[in-house]
Amino acid sequence: QVQLVESGGGLVQVGGSLRLSCAASGSTFSINAMGWYRQARGKQRELVAFIRSGGSTTYADSVKGRFTVSRDIAKNTVYLQMNSLKPEDTAVYYCNIVYRNYGLDSGLYNYWGQGTQVTVSS
Repeated sequence: QVQLVESGGGLVQVGGSLRLSCAASGSTFSINAMGWYRQARGKQRELVAFIRSGGSTTYADSVKGRFTVSRDIAKNTVYLQMNSLKPEDTAVYYCNIVYRNYGLDSGLYNYWGQGTQVTVSS
């Protein structure tokens, strides 16, 4: 089983920046994709950005040009650099990983982190 450790959330003013990190660890596995979703109060969880094993990325239209997803393959870590933050970016941000596990419980898995709060004040 993979474990995810998220960090970097907090309170920031409009126009500010934050950087989220999510580190994956566990037994033998390979990452297919890793990224971020968010859920604002009273709304459904939505995609923010993710990066595939080959390096290609996908972004929600609402964050294009402001957010950048990146990774450190050696550390099994994905980052989300968030610039020019807006009040509507306020949400709980969840790390997500799609990975292939090897060994006893081999297979393709989708796993979520516990979430980190991002609050943008106006």
